[in-house]
Amino acid sequence: MRSAARDSLKATALWFPARRVAQLRPETVPVPGQGEVRVRAVLSAVSHGTEMLVYRGEVPEDLSLDLPTFAGGFSFPIKHGYASAGRVLDTGPGVENLAPGDPVFVHHPHQDVFTVPADLPVRLPGDLDLSRAVFFANMETALNVVHDSPARLGETALVFGQGVVGLLVTRLLKMSGTSVLAVEPVPERRELALKMGADAVFGPDEDPKGRVFAATGGRGADVAVEASGSGAALAAAVECVAVEGTVVAASWYGKKEVGLPLGGRFHRGRVKIKSSQVGRMTPELGARWDRGRRAEAVISLLQDPLLPLDSFVSHRVPFGEAPGVYGMLDRGDVGAVQVVFDYGEA
Repeated sequence: MRSAARDSLKATALWFPARRVAQLRPETVPVPGQGEVRVRAVLSAVSHGTEMLVYRGEVPEDLSLDLPTFAGGFSFPIKHGYASAGRVLDTGPGVENLAPGDPVFVHHPHQDVFTVPADLPVRLPGDLDLSRAVFFANMETALNVVHDSPARLGETALVFGQGVVGLLVTRLLKMSGTSVLAVEPVPERRELALKMGADAVFGPDEDPKGRVFAATGGRGADVAVEASGSGAALAAAVECVAVEGTVVAASWYGKKEVGLPLGGRFHRGRVKIKSSQVGRMTPELGARWDRGRRAEAVISLLQDPLLPLDSFVSHRVPFGEAPGVYGMLDRGDVGAVQVVFDYGEA
């Protein structure tokens, strides 16, 4: 099915033209061609970790772009972002799986209207509110982190960082039958962690190693997840896990150097450090899981009425005011948990 509107459209996109500069720029969005769809965004979520690395110029300049919807390069200018929820505006020839009005999630930068290949949008259930769907990318990352974690029923996991991904990891680990301890410096986020099911939450200045070993009878955590973006947290995670324990590095550090204590517990305790990146799934699940199955699981989790995603949204900002958000986050607004850009339901 194709819409009657068959003209190019004017749009607005958010770009980082230079280090620590965010700017709205005009775009021309073409009519969808063969196998393409045009989408009007309703909401998009800021990645407080990855996007801030890009905004600050803390990404290697020669690193390739890992999504086809990005534009420019890490040497600037760059169009970045990957959490857009909206509705199909119209479709090109040969598109059978999507129709105008369908709700979709797309890994696309912040932009009010865009055209993409029809295999990129994830079609959403009609009863899934877009204010929950905008967390698709975060939930996808959290599920991948938990799949990369070797935590088992009855074990103890330690999660560093209770931003949105950390909170969701806490929730999913708890759902899987794992005891969860969390480390987070911001009191408001510590409260959210408890709502997500954490058994205990403490600040990084409250002797995390001592607290973890006391809570586990001297063993240490079976697995630690570093989701804070702090190299110091990754170093602390190595010291907090049990013998033969695993540290899952979920954060992306960009060009930031990270120093790790490898001469003590890491070496004698045979500690494993594992990278988790949402672009790939753990090989152990390859025979049973693919991106389609992961997307279905993510949607099911987003539909959980007991998951209070609305409490994560600390700032809902009209898209026209989007550039100012990055300066606020760069200054370290401790009240920011999830910033969402609102494009309206036009």
